[in-house]
Amino acid sequence: MNDEIFTLHRGSAPLLVSLPHVGTHLPIELRARMVERAVLVEDTDWHLERLYGFVRALGASLLVPRLSRYMIDLNRPPENAPMYPGANNTELCPTRFFTGDPLYLSGQAPDEAEVQRRLAQCWRPYHDALRGELERLRARHGHVVLFDGHSIKTELPWLFDGRLPDLNLGTASGASCAKSLRESLAAVLAAQDRYTHVVDGRFKGGYITRSYGRPDAGVHAVQLEMGWRCYMEEAPPWAFDEQRAAQVTPLLRQLIEATRAWRP
Repeated sequence: MNDEIFTLHRGSAPLLVSLPHVGTHLPIELRARMVERAVLVEDTDWHLERLYGFVRALGASLLVPRLSRYMIDLNRPPENAPMYPGANNTELCPTRFFTGDPLYLSGQAPDEAEVQRRLAQCWRPYHDALRGELERLRARHGHVVLFDGHSIKTELPWLFDGRLPDLNLGTASGASCAKSLRESLAAVLAAQDRYTHVVDGRFKGGYITRSYGRPDAGVHAVQLEMGWRCYMEEAPPWAFDEQRAAQVTPLLRQLIEATRAWRP
């Protein structure tokens, strides 16, 4: 059952890379209840498993879901509280695209009972694996870093104003990791001038970063939200761009290597 929900590569370094929004699978019975546009799963964090593929060779663990975020959002709290109060948010089981348009045909959105079934069948197994791998690595090394990788279209007026910076590092305003780790990663971003960047801006970290980042307990969590324009086309069919990816990958590698090398 879990193989249908996620894949987990277990590494040896004190680092787990989680990519909670790369899944594209939607069950056929769910597609039948959604508007036609939904089958294209446009709000996927496209191609990140490919872009971060190098982390395995660096000894990092890698957790990758198979199911689309339209089925259930693995980076939302189980009680379905909004991540950013006062702003537009998508839910634990989203009912809208990132444009604000409805995902479901009239009367077909999931009720609370269905949300709870998806939570039990899809969300909890992923988080059990996430929690278990963090504990395994923390027990082995005395500490562990969770690097939560995301990407998004850089202009989405329903979610945020203007154009998003290329690279958005989130640490829950410093609460999810040690200050020295935050400073180390911020320094990597500041040392380059190709990409715009911000630390704890619009995207400070979602549920995974905020929930699992417990520096006092030896678990440090950071989120990187990357604009699609850094490595892919922002229009359908959302194609991977080899040239752009080749330019941003060395910087991503620097961030991952700095994360792996960091010690409390």
